[in-house]
Amino acid sequence: MVATAELLKEHNLFRTTHLDEARSEVARVFCPHALTTTNSHDELNTVHNRITLGDVTLNYLDYGAEVRITPGELNSFYLIQIPLEGSADITCGKEMILSDVNTASIPNPLEKLDMVWHAGNPQLMVYINRTTLEERLEDLIGREIHVPVRFDLGMDLTTQKAKSWRSLIDTLVTDVDRGGLTMHAGIRDQFQDLIITGLLLSQRHNYSESIGTNIEPAAPRSVRLAMAACEANPQEPLTVTDMARYAGVSIRSLQDGFKNYVGMSPTDYLRNVRLNRVREELLGGRGLDTSIADIAFSWGFTHLGRFAKIYNERFGELPSQTNRK
Repeated sequence: MVATAELLKEHNLFRTTHLDEARSEVARVFCPHALTTTNSHDELNTVHNRITLGDVTLNYLDYGAEVRITPGELNSFYLIQIPLEGSADITCGKEMILSDVNTASIPNPLEKLDMVWHAGNPQLMVYINRTTLEERLEDLIGREIHVPVRFDLGMDLTTQKAKSWRSLIDTLVTDVDRGGLTMHAGIRDQFQDLIITGLLLSQRHNYSESIGTNIEPAAPRSVRLAMAACEANPQEPLTVTDMARYAGVSIRSLQDGFKNYVGMSPTDYLRNVRLNRVREELLGGRGLDTSIADIAFSWGFTHLGRFAKIYNERFGELPSQTNRK
């Protein structure tokens, strides 16, 4: 088997055969972590190449031996890890996958991460600032998010969407290696947006079903104000009277405006916002630690039987089924 060529070779950060130096230098780029070789006879030969492109960073990292990496929680960034050869065991929270050339990994930054990179496992790693990714998601769904983005841990690189996203990364790597136009700030920023948006569209996460479904319609100012009130505080006991007061119009005028521009009543709109928030929390894993009933109550649903029925009507499954995903 022909070894994979070293990527980003002109942007070398360090090379070392010393474990402590490798741990210290990688921690400087990412976060503090434990690093050990799994076999005392293995000799480390670490190479780390890196190029920063705004809030996206490309990394080529090869330890040259089997190592265990335990960073805990990443917190402030997402890290898409793409094996170029070999494989790695990735454990994040309660999930574990085998990552190889067909399966990248995207750890949840708020769950503990523990990895074993087997020997012969150089990886291309895409670092994305968490705040930047969340702001881009908010642009896509047209509202603020209240639960952190949680991607599926394994990214199937054989799907068409993933192939398309990976081609963006490969194009960027190739152009960087050649000193091409991506090194220009204007081109770089556009590529950064493409990579983040492409990831949000190609890899499943707890907001995937919200993308493209909650675009605010062109509507009079009064309707937009009432919608904003629903989005800002859906857990509050908002009534149509409250919404009309926020909008500065009569109840009848507000109801007519919602019918004409949103296609539903103000109360139905508020209910859908609340259902979306419940679903986001269940997909985000909160239902593993908190009962579905408590989550439903926290978003204003007081009749559990009716809640389960309307949830099923909206999403085609029961809350308990969502909670098992």
